[in-house]
Amino acid sequence: MGLKLKIMAKKPSTDSRIADNKKAAFNYFFEERHEAGMVLQGWEVKAAREGKVQLTDGHVVIRNGEMFVIGCQINPLHSASTHVNPDAVRTKKLLLKKDEIKRLIGKVEQRGYTLVPLNLHWKNGFIKCEIALAKGKAEHDKRDTIKDREGKREVERAMKSRNR
Repeated sequence: MGLKLKIMAKKPSTDSRIADNKKAAFNYFFEERHEAGMVLQGWEVKAAREGKVQLTDGHVVIRNGEMFVIGCQINPLHSASTHVNPDAVRTKKLLLKKDEIKRLIGKVEQRGYTLVPLNLHWKNGFIKCEIALAKGKAEHDKRDTIKDREGKREVERAMKSRNR
């Protein structure tokens, strides 16, 4: 008789995040969040699939009415093609609508805000970068953040030991 093959469809991963910028939440207060596309080369997409991305030192700059991410490091795979010269810290262009860019430029120039990349994630097969309009934290605000984090940790430990 015939041989039946069961074809399993690849399940979409629930965690579509590629990389997070955990340092940003410690150093900045976030006012607004925006999702932007990124212009990437093929080797960068392959490296992002393998999770070889670091956003910690990244920041967003505006040049000639366009937005770019600087300091986002995508480490090339060892199997990168020989005809490609991968640059791990290449400046990457962000794709946003003109109106959004103009509004963000106005806020960054007038009010002393900065633009910070928060994370890279997959959306409909494309890599998107979530950026935030942020204001820097003062030193005492950072200490408050540490104190709150340690307080939550102690409460969780107490609840865990009580439930045993």
